[in-house]
Amino acid sequence: MTITTTEPSAAAHRPPSWWERQTDRVMRRPLNEWTFTHMNWLLPTARVARGRAGNPLPAQPRPLDVTYEFGEWEHSIEDLHQRTFTTAFVVLHQGRIVHEQYRGVFAVPRTRMQLFSVSKSVTSMLVGIALADGAIGSVADKVTEYRPDFLGTAYDGVTIADLLDMRSGAGEEETWGPDSAIRRFERAVLSGGDVAEIVRSVPRGCEPGERFNYSTFDAQVLGWVLEAATGVPLAAYASERLWQPIGAVTDAFYGLSRSKPRTAISAGGLNATARDLARVGQVMAEGGGLLAPAPSEAPGYSNQWWTFPGGRFSGIGVHGQYLFVDPAASVVIVKTSAWPVEEDDALEQESIAALTAVAGSLA
Repeated sequence: MTITTTEPSAAAHRPPSWWERQTDRVMRRPLNEWTFTHMNWLLPTARVARGRAGNPLPAQPRPLDVTYEFGEWEHSIEDLHQRTFTTAFVVLHQGRIVHEQYRGVFAVPRTRMQLFSVSKSVTSMLVGIALADGAIGSVADKVTEYRPDFLGTAYDGVTIADLLDMRSGAGEEETWGPDSAIRRFERAVLSGGDVAEIVRSVPRGCEPGERFNYSTFDAQVLGWVLEAATGVPLAAYASERLWQPIGAVTDAFYGLSRSKPRTAISAGGLNATARDLARVGQVMAEGGGLLAPAPSEAPGYSNQWWTFPGGRFSGIGVHGQYLFVDPAASVVIVKTSAWPVEEDDALEQESIAALTAVAGSLA
């Protein structure tokens, strides 16, 4: 089948405006500590309502005297927070809070944190619920069965399973260069522009299912498929089928694109408290996720989760956001951060090493 693509508009390649340059600045330190806790001041939002009676997490605090090795040195958890710009840190063991710290200038237990791509993992959980509800027939269903506006694009012929594992074949390697597709997507969300047009414009990189290619666009299309299948806006579905059942204590919200028609950013727009996000992780730790990541003895990616040896897995977002789950140890760790840049391999490797050590110390 021949795939045609829509050429990006000339506006997609123009130099960033003054306002767009400001949005870049607020994503950098030190301003991003404020930005990541006040996204509802910067974007329109849709509320993910909690139920009438939240169910506070039980607490059994204890000292967290853990060290981890990184490079040639051994570090403490205090080192981790200082070296990786932690803003909130919540550890659950067997469903109880055993450790909790708020290091960010604006972070307290009721602060809703910008979770970036951890949102993708939550979207996967919602897709699993929709499958169980029968709203989605099968992961073998094609994207275009739910979103026919993607006929003739690189997403034509792509299945839901391809999206879940980021094997759509649509688009190129995701990099944060000044005129990259993901940067244009971010600018459209924050400053106005047709978000769906940008996603529809990406070229076919390879055949669906052929290889893994990390793609925010795959996760965004997955959210659009979910909304089309359920007939319910993403935030409303998340409230009814996830946030209320887990007993969340605080409303969450999804950031929406600034331009109309506004769309929820399922790939990176969820904002929630660290404690409520830990509840989401507890569902996965107890085997309640209907689309659990496949176990792997090497780092990998499955059903919108990063996977690690020993059955551990994590939702990971840029600037250092983690929802780390170790089912065997019955440990869930939420770490939010305000890294100076979107991605940093050293900060990533150190964070995973530390979270793995914390989980191991509680096993």
